[in-house]
Amino acid sequence: MKKIALFVTALIFSVSAFAQFEGSIEFKMENKKDTNTNVYYVKGDHVRLDQLGKKTGKVEGSFVFDLSNKQIKFLNPARKVWGEHKSETPAVIKGKCEVTKTKNVKTYLGKKCTEYVVLNTDENTQISYWITTEKFDFFVPMVKMWNRKDKQSIYFNEIKDLPKGSMPLASYETTLDGKTISKLEMTKIEKKGLELTQVSVPADYKKFEQ
Repeated sequence: MKKIALFVTALIFSVSAFAQFEGSIEFKMENKKDTNTNVYYVKGDHVRLDQLGKKTGKVEGSFVFDLSNKQIKFLNPARKVWGEHKSETPAVIKGKCEVTKTKNVKTYLGKKCTEYVVLNTDENTQISYWITTEKFDFFVPMVKMWNRKDKQSIYFNEIKDLPKGSMPLASYETTLDGKTISKLEMTKIEKKGLELTQVSVPADYKKFEQ
């Protein structure tokens, strides 16, 4: 019986050790015009992204991602409504992006990251991504499904064959002569169990009708 108990314990530990991240991750995004804070709440194939106001620190808008069913919904906390969000059409890249995996390594909040550089001479842009592979399985599918048109997202999708669980914990967009355009950095991460209701449309929200 003891051997069986030890085997079951080892099996549970093994499964939990390789489970996807669950909890919250906070990022700060800066560009020439503004500074924004985004907080991801992750539970399995469900993700909620809260966008916080710069002055108030309160949630001004949110997106809910169902990665299994490839659905995105937007939330308006002020009006307590939600609606279907359609992914944007793919952006057109001028010229060609060159992707390089460097040997540079940094640690962000205890997470080891490797630098990937995406360079496009025609667009006078270079973005350096510091990517970890610590069980963030949700991130790559979410970015591809969301299909945003900002260069941070567009250039990230040019990096092919990333290991499962990859996510950039920091990224720096510059011109080719080194002038900063934008930067994104993880500022806080917390592993914790979440309820499905925390990553879903709130029960008291009504569907937005145009």
